[in-house]
Amino acid sequence: MFNRSLAAAVAAVALIVPVRGASAAPGAAGNDDATRLRVFLTDGTSLVSYGEPARVGDRIIFSIPTATTPNPPLHLVDLPAARVDWDHTNRYAASARASHYVETQAETDYLALSNDIVEALNDVAQAAEPAQRLAIVERARKTLAEWPASHYNYRQAEVRQMVSMLDDAISDLRANTAPGRFDLSLSAFLDPPTIPEPLLPPPTLKESIEQLLTAARIVDAPAERESLLVTAMAAIDRDKDALPADWAESTRADTEAAIQTEVRLDRAYHSLTARTMTVAYRRARLIDVRGLERLLRGIPQRDAALGARRPDAVNSLIEAVQAKLDLARQVQLARDRWALRAPAYRRYRVAIRTPLDLFSGLKPSLENIKALSGSSPATLTATERAVARIVTLASAVTPPDELAAAHALLISAVQMAGTAAQIRREATLAGDMARAWDASSAAAGALMLGAKARGDIQSIMRPPQIR
Repeated sequence: MFNRSLAAAVAAVALIVPVRGASAAPGAAGNDDATRLRVFLTDGTSLVSYGEPARVGDRIIFSIPTATTPNPPLHLVDLPAARVDWDHTNRYAASARASHYVETQAETDYLALSNDIVEALNDVAQAAEPAQRLAIVERARKTLAEWPASHYNYRQAEVRQMVSMLDDAISDLRANTAPGRFDLSLSAFLDPPTIPEPLLPPPTLKESIEQLLTAARIVDAPAERESLLVTAMAAIDRDKDALPADWAESTRADTEAAIQTEVRLDRAYHSLTARTMTVAYRRARLIDVRGLERLLRGIPQRDAALGARRPDAVNSLIEAVQAKLDLARQVQLARDRWALRAPAYRRYRVAIRTPLDLFSGLKPSLENIKALSGSSPATLTATERAVARIVTLASAVTPPDELAAAHALLISAVQMAGTAAQIRREATLAGDMARAWDASSAAAGALMLGAKARGDIQSIMRPPQIR
């Protein structure tokens, strides 16, 4: 049997909650459009955000509607996060979400909650044990107590009334379940701190165009600014009959002038970049460090003459010229080092000239071995003798440290040439075609290594330069 307080709670809840199956309030079935939020700027103005804005690093990205139709065309806006009044924006977003929830989903959710509570109280009537009834009522009470905080405090007064009734019932049930031992531990309602923020009406057609123009003034990307201006002018042309005639005419003229200014600035900065980089490439090839420094110092002056309207383009240009200057300084350092090492390079060039010339003389015989086109005994003997002489001469040369690797590669190429001649002799005596192909591979390797060694030596011994 129910006790009196539980019976009273059942009766009270039955009066408060909607009847199962009742239709939701008219607002619950209506608008399912995205929530129209506002991004408030530090200067006090605001821009409509169709749906939630996204904060990505130090940027904020959101979609601004360009018309007042139910599903308007949108334009993506990308602003520095530092331009945004985040406290105001967040307060407004909380109010807008709550309002959107109340208009679209709140009554449906409240009906579902109410039906769940009615079912729970009906289950109490079916329960035979007092402890079982107590558990059911406590679960229902917990569900009710937690519901407002996660549903924008919708119907909070009614929910509190139901919770109060259930608290009385729980107290009696606990007393009856454990006579003489009574522990009341019910959590109280705490209103979440809120900062009310009045919602602004949706922008009119004129205001939606003004929003595009406001966004165009504060974005920092020229391409995006032009796109917003073009979109605003297209909106004026599209809806001119619904706009104040004088305002539409003057605003369109101002917008068109702003677009032409942006186009002219784009051309001017593109020309500045092209001219500057042409000079930078030429001076870098000449290793003209002083000239590059002067060029770099002149960029801010030329930017100022254009109104300092393209900071990103100028920063990129400065970085590009600075890279050329860094490269020129690096190459100049390498040239200075080369100049200090030039006497050692000249001595090595004289010492290695004969071995290189002798190795060049081996190329015809190595090409014949590689092509398997025939190698006479005299040619093979001459090749082997030349290889021995080159190894003796080259081994007697002590290269500068920078040329040690290339010098060793040259000796390896010469030794491989001797191996190719030896294998070719063995293949000829044995009539072994497989060994002849081995000799061909050795000859090809000798030619390849020799060419690389010669190229490396010549490269190191040339003054460093920028190509």
